[in-house]
Amino acid sequence: MKRKVVSLVLLTVLVALALASVQSAPRYVLRFNHVLAPTHPYHAGFEKWAQRVYERTNGGLQVLVFHSAQLGVEEDILEQIRQGVPVGQNTDAARLGNYVPGIAVLNAPYFVNSIEEVVKLNKLPIIQQWETELAEKYGFKVLSFNWVQGYRHFMTNKLVKTPEDLKGLRIRTPPAPIWQESIRALGAVPTALNFGEVYTAIQQGAIDGAELVYDNITGANLFEVLDYVIETKHFLLVNFEVISSKWFNSLPKEYQRILEEECDRAGLETSYEIERNTEEIKKYVQEKGMKIITDIDMEAFKKAGEGAYKALNLMGVRDEVMKQMQAIE
Repeated sequence: MKRKVVSLVLLTVLVALALASVQSAPRYVLRFNHVLAPTHPYHAGFEKWAQRVYERTNGGLQVLVFHSAQLGVEEDILEQIRQGVPVGQNTDAARLGNYVPGIAVLNAPYFVNSIEEVVKLNKLPIIQQWETELAEKYGFKVLSFNWVQGYRHFMTNKLVKTPEDLKGLRIRTPPAPIWQESIRALGAVPTALNFGEVYTAIQQGAIDGAELVYDNITGANLFEVLDYVIETKHFLLVNFEVISSKWFNSLPKEYQRILEEECDRAGLETSYEIERNTEEIKKYVQEKGMKIITDIDMEAFKKAGEGAYKALNLMGVRDEVMKQMQAIE
């Protein structure tokens, strides 16, 4: 009799533990991919976002963050998102411009100049229209674009001070029309490569340099293969965090709100942290032997950058965005 009672108690405990395990398991899981190193501030920012979402949903929604393109290259992940797979990707307006051409203007030369201007973009009707089109026509839900990596500059082994100095140099840039046309307009030969291949490509002479933000130098040890940072500030790199709109719509409304709110919050925190830390990184890369060139013909670069807008018929789009920006000031 005692054995039966003990067995019944044991069975009850095991069942209770099993039920507790099921109840505590996340109801929804999002796997989020980015190409940056685990030491990049974005990775810590994404982890902070994930933690806050988990806490606010009481473990019902879990975001798992994968660095260094562990889930795959960016373009492949974007296609998975379109198919409704519960994955996310840190991307940019340049790549999203492959679907909604106008949005590429956010990554065009000398477009916006501060985090505060990026925040204002969120309020513009034209931006909201593009986000709706991305969701309804292409399956991309934009959670946030309050993620600013900072200015992109040319990084080379040749001293550059004017667009003419870039002539003939093969510069790595992502495979999207606005990036390609912008680098071409600024004087160089655009060369599409995955970020993870940049170090080796420079080492082997396949490319002559890249255009990146300061954090990319330390994240990929590019100071070992490059001599100069040419501070052209030709793009303020605005990133978009995107997931499947189909999967997003399957979430409880409260979870949707939390996912967006915390993504925006972590994005701004991380953007300002990068802005604050850039001077330290500049000192570090100089200690590693890189020379930072600031005495360049900035007006010539800005004038050259106009060519990208013209090549992609974005002049009217730029003017409309600026008009709407001025209306909310």
